[in-house]
Amino acid sequence: MARKKRGAAEVNAGSMADIAFLLLIFFLVTTTIASDKGLALRLPPKPDPNEPPPEVKFNERNLFKVLLNSQDLMLVEGEPMDDVGMLKEKVKDFVLNYGNNPDLSESPTDAVVSFKTDRGTGYEKFITVYDELKGAYYEIYAAELGITPELVRNINDAEPSVQARYDELRKEIPMQISIAEPSKAGGGN
Repeated sequence: MARKKRGAAEVNAGSMADIAFLLLIFFLVTTTIASDKGLALRLPPKPDPNEPPPEVKFNERNLFKVLLNSQDLMLVEGEPMDDVGMLKEKVKDFVLNYGNNPDLSESPTDAVVSFKTDRGTGYEKFITVYDELKGAYYEIYAAELGITPELVRNINDAEPSVQARYDELRKEIPMQISIAEPSKAGGGN
């Protein structure tokens, strides 16, 4: 009796491809993709290179200067400051002066906090100082609204009446933090 010649065994790969495709869809649907928000900064529009820069009339009294050099040393209003935690109180005193002290701002609407860094400034120090500057404003808003600064940062979840008062307060005391272009003095590119 003659034996039949058998061919090589075959595996049906069509169903394997279907399973792999279903697994891919499952992971795409169920996986949470992290999204970095970064710093929420609103940048000014790019100036027209054909036009001269506008002349800015500004009272030096209304400018609160914070400088951070490449060694992460801080100068606040020309004075060295080691403790970043003191920055909030200085900013709050400056903004809420209402013209009482001639060395501080005339009103909260005129007050501008200028934050200038160096190209060699450490990222963590920049974030720490910037957070303190913003935190000062959040503490001002929180004190006016009678809530905590953490609730002010998440004001979108608050009642509409609190949200309306917060919007009004932002017009009375605008958060004006100017971040100047970093200087090249301390190194870096």
